[in-house]
Amino acid sequence: MTPSALTSFYPVLCTRQLGAAVEFYRTLLGFETTFESDWYVSLRRPEPPHYELALVDAGHESVPEAFRRPAQGLLLNFEVADVDAEYARLVGAAGLKPELDLRSEEFGQRHFMVSAPDGVLVDIITPIAPTAEHAACHTELPHG
Repeated sequence: MTPSALTSFYPVLCTRQLGAAVEFYRTLLGFETTFESDWYVSLRRPEPPHYELALVDAGHESVPEAFRRPAQGLLLNFEVADVDAEYARLVGAAGLKPELDLRSEEFGQRHFMVSAPDGVLVDIITPIAPTAEHAACHTELPHG
């Protein structure tokens, strides 16, 4: 049996710092609000393909009781055209602390990581050519 056609997909992050986290994604990463209540906020990037992200108060009753805790061990990847410019903007100008300083990786990324106010890691990435060893790990998937 095949799954139903997917009409949307986006992460919803449980947080205990809803206001601060929403402000981080809006101010520093360019998201706009599409829905906002005191316990849930939907965000979307204004340019196509309109990437989406939502945040929910971790203690809200809509979250099953056993899961009412902030997201942990989560890393959000944001691929950008110029990671060096983003590093200058976010770390240099905005004063964010790098959790992982800007560097190039053999597996094909130039990146750095910062932390959102609620502890979610944000990895800002520009793909680069991987070493031959790591290039062999990549799989080409058909488009469409």
